[in-house]
Amino acid sequence: MTRIASYRVQLRDGLDFDGLVRRLDHIAGLGVSHLYLSPILTAPPGSTHGYDVTDPTAIDPELGGREGFERLARAAGERGLKIILDIVPNHMAFGLDTPWLVDVLRHGPASRRAAVFDIDWGAGPLALPWLERPLPEMAEAGEVEVLADGMLRVGALHLPLAPGSADGLTGTPDPATAESLHEAQHWRLLPWQMERDSITHRRFFSVTSLIGVRVEDPEVFETTHALLFELVEAGHVHGLRVDHVDGLVDPGGYLRALADRLPDTPVWIEKIVVGDEALPDWPMEGTTGYETAAAITRLLTDPAGLDVLDATWREATGAEGDFHAAVAQAKREVLTDELAAELRQLRRLADAAAEADGFLAGPESLREAITELLVAFPRYRSYLTADGPARDEDVALWRAAADEAAANVRLRDTIDWVVDRILARDTPDASRLALRLQQVTGALIAKSHEDTAGFRFNRYIAANEVGADPDRPVAEAAEIGAFLQDRRERWPGSINLGSTHDTKRSEDARARLVALTHDPEAFRALWTAANAQDGSDGLPANLRLYALQSAIAIHGEPDAEDRLAEHLVKALREGKEVTYWNAPDETPERRIGRWACGLLAAWEEPPEELLRIDRLAEAIGLRELGLRAFAPGMPDIYQGGEGRLIQLTDPDNRRTPDWSSLAALGGGDTHADRKRGLLAALLDLRRRAADLFARGDVTLDGDARAGRILRIGSGTACFAWGQSSAGVQGDVLWSDETPGAPGGAVLTFAP
Repeated sequence: MTRIASYRVQLRDGLDFDGLVRRLDHIAGLGVSHLYLSPILTAPPGSTHGYDVTDPTAIDPELGGREGFERLARAAGERGLKIILDIVPNHMAFGLDTPWLVDVLRHGPASRRAAVFDIDWGAGPLALPWLERPLPEMAEAGEVEVLADGMLRVGALHLPLAPGSADGLTGTPDPATAESLHEAQHWRLLPWQMERDSITHRRFFSVTSLIGVRVEDPEVFETTHALLFELVEAGHVHGLRVDHVDGLVDPGGYLRALADRLPDTPVWIEKIVVGDEALPDWPMEGTTGYETAAAITRLLTDPAGLDVLDATWREATGAEGDFHAAVAQAKREVLTDELAAELRQLRRLADAAAEADGFLAGPESLREAITELLVAFPRYRSYLTADGPARDEDVALWRAAADEAAANVRLRDTIDWVVDRILARDTPDASRLALRLQQVTGALIAKSHEDTAGFRFNRYIAANEVGADPDRPVAEAAEIGAFLQDRRERWPGSINLGSTHDTKRSEDARARLVALTHDPEAFRALWTAANAQDGSDGLPANLRLYALQSAIAIHGEPDAEDRLAEHLVKALREGKEVTYWNAPDETPERRIGRWACGLLAAWEEPPEELLRIDRLAEAIGLRELGLRAFAPGMPDIYQGGEGRLIQLTDPDNRRTPDWSSLAALGGGDTHADRKRGLLAALLDLRRRAADLFARGDVTLDGDARAGRILRIGSGTACFAWGQSSAGVQGDVLWSDETPGAPGGAVLTFAP
């Protein structure tokens, strides 16, 4: 089937399968070819996203179950839509709603489901950091009860007891008996404050409520994917998006196993590509396109205007370093806090490898070496397997990381020994260390780059995006053109996204921030006015700059004040400078929220500078859409993205679209109408010139203010903006001369 575009829908939060069926006429009417669904397998009651699967053998009854999904699949097929399904092989929910985990809690390593989960039984019983208070205190207070059904009630928790461990016991035990019973279990209940000191399972990043799944085990792979295979073989699912592929022990091995079972099913991976990293030669269509979104943002960012924003930020904050330095600092902090459990596990694995190798190194030397290597490693991960030769690229990465790490220690012997062992993987202990280390590098960079430094380095937050590098916020057309050409040659089937449920800001919110570089004096005027507000003196300039940019991004939207205030709480807690998730300080949170909402109130009558930014942003947003549709691969439309899409970080970016307003778009003179009109023209062209967009060459020239992208093959198609739109040859299919915008844009096609 021709790949025109995909339309991504977030199920849950009031939208189930039958509700989506009622939206299919609108979605199909956009001209898309694929319906792209968030996870559908059973998740805990009330899950807002579905990435916390509790039962991989069943479709969630809250969404409508198997019957509801099949109704949706039939209805989609009747409208010519193929279904892409988001799958989550890396982890499941770590809680009592997960039946397989409950069986493991009851039977321990002897459970028939024990092989499913990545648990370090050698470190002791499975740690459950779920309590508000220590177990003895709860027993003393009568909050522990042995139930007749072989369960133990601890407060609101109901936990399975090991067979025979509670024989003769019922009712409320005294503290000594409760403790003795607790010691007889395959699990240990602990206060949540002990989390980083006690974890014995592999987590998703630092999320303790998600437990790693061992899909590298062929039996586990088959068991956890059986329902998925049924849905594909029945013709209900036509493509797969693999969540967080870099979390797996062996991403390449997993994708090869998937391709062996589903040889005719296209697969896309969620992966963050860093710098000049080249994707491994895996059996897949490509990525979901964070790197494309970053490339387009860099192209549309004006370098001269960025220099003004940079100077404004440094003058106001006194900041001197670059983003790389901010990430390095964040990595050290995260390793001593959120990922302290993972660092401890790695140190223990290294200790075992050293003992087996006869290498003399104490625990502190090993901890230091691993810490410095993790801080120095520049990507999400390398791709070493349990055995077999290391790729030259991976050898070079780890050797370079060792050199950088060695600059921070007196003696580099232990660093070099660790790297030698993980590259050689010549003993079982060395292999275990290598495989686990690669999983932690990804968790560390995600928590440090996206979720810490990304909320601290606030000069230009359009560049603080998933898959982007704030140290590389601009690019010339030649660089982006080379990127697009490489994508056409190597991964022409990739998806190109503009917004997702994970992006820090949606496409049109991001366009407002990019517009600041096109009119930096307007931003400086808004900054000066904002600083005159009451309360400015008591707030750090860096936070005020973040709040100002966020207010510019969301102003004028429904519920903007509440959404902005909620977003700023998350931003401050992720930044971990004045408040924290595990130790919140609501005083600075309220102060920055009031300050930012004061801006929105003052902008009820928007100042001229804000209107200038908005006009620029509308033109920039349309340019982004045109570039996304012309880039090699298949463009993705996130729910609501057929109109103006203004959203901040999750949960704001998972808001239910206003479907009625979206259906009414077309023919009007609003930005949303113009965007809808451009999308219709782009997708119509992609359908009529399918071979051109699938195989045609791609060229790009110009800059942030004026440029054009062409697809050349069985015809020529051009999307141009700014002055480059003048004199473009071919039938004009769509044009936009936005008042006040520099030159508008045109779309042409000559067969």
